[in-house]
Amino acid sequence: MTGHRIVTRLALGLCVTLAVAGSSYGQEAFETFKQLNGSTKMPKLKAFSAPLATELAPAIQSRNIKLEAKLTNDGAPMLHGLSWRVFSPIPGPDGKLPLLASAEGGSADFQLAPGDYFVNVSFGRAGATKKLSIPNQGNVEDQVMVLDAGGLLLSAISGPDTQIPDKDLSFDIYSTEVKTDGERGLVLADVKPHTIIRLNAGTYHVVSEYGTINAAVRADIKVEAGKLTEATIQHRASQIGFKLVSDEGGEAIADTAWSVLTSGGDVVAESVSAFPVMVLSEGDYTAIARNKDKIYQRDFKVVAGRNSDVELQLTK
Repeated sequence: MTGHRIVTRLALGLCVTLAVAGSSYGQEAFETFKQLNGSTKMPKLKAFSAPLATELAPAIQSRNIKLEAKLTNDGAPMLHGLSWRVFSPIPGPDGKLPLLASAEGGSADFQLAPGDYFVNVSFGRAGATKKLSIPNQGNVEDQVMVLDAGGLLLSAISGPDTQIPDKDLSFDIYSTEVKTDGERGLVLADVKPHTIIRLNAGTYHVVSEYGTINAAVRADIKVEAGKLTEATIQHRASQIGFKLVSDEGGEAIADTAWSVLTSGGDVVAESVSAFPVMVLSEGDYTAIARNKDKIYQRDFKVVAGRNSDVELQLTK
């Protein structure tokens, strides 16, 4: 399902609801909510065209370099959640820039010999890189890097207001640019609801999947620097349980094979279970149950936000 709209939280009954927190609140929220686990993916670094050789000679005294980062130009220095990396500008034998120093936390202090370096700071999936030149003499100013980053927090509902269990939801985040092969660049996969993702400011293409069959919604969502964007995506789908029974309201009969077909006759799901539960997009379907060489069939409708059971009886 591809239809969507993006609106502010004040609007009612639309597919995607966005709420944006201001700079101060946004930075606090980044530290309050559950963060993504896993290693940070560093932005690609390239050596500049004509690097100056950096000689770490013992006779040259190292200089103390202080680094700090902000979410926006006019924001306050960040105190937590940063990863700092200092690279040599000269590629090593493997073609990569050698890592010379690293630090975690807020601001960072490095003792570096005069010469040229690349400094990278990352904040979750957001990052910035700059070239740093340290002279032999003279003052070295504190280095301030602007991440131009914000946060994105995703959730979803089904129908007007039915809450979807977190275990049944996942989000994939892509860049909005389409590559020459027709695909979008994947930024982050399998993001769980109510998890803050730290991203560079910009617009991202979000795919929300409810269940594993055919309930998916796409939306383009803008992340603003220094702000936390909360997006609620509305699915047009429901959870449907199936059971084959002897009498109405009876116990589900085991060893039953199930197939679910669209109104056009295409198979969308199959299961061998007494009582399978499937998430299906809104629309008309046919349920087919097979038990002991006998086949039972029933048409049914899925209405968004209305979870229900579909019973097939042996006598019908």
